[in-house]
Amino acid sequence: MLAVRLDPEMEKQLDHLVRETGRSKSYYVKLALSEFLTDKGDYLEAMAVLERSEPRTPIAQLRKELGLDD
Repeated sequence: MLAVRLDPEMEKQLDHLVRETGRSKSYYVKLALSEFLTDKGDYLEAMAVLERSEPRTPIAQLRKELGLDD
């Protein structure tokens, strides 16, 4: 169980969304948290790759090698 305090404006927006869609507050809070955790995980994974200092290929070169240049 988790309790979350929202600022009044955020709670007002959430209440409006709940009324308009018929979904629960819990549904939207879980959805938002899931998306945040996925995005944060992707970001941290990308940063770890960048920190390894492995050779990189510029996107322009990749596009040319793959025949994607216009």
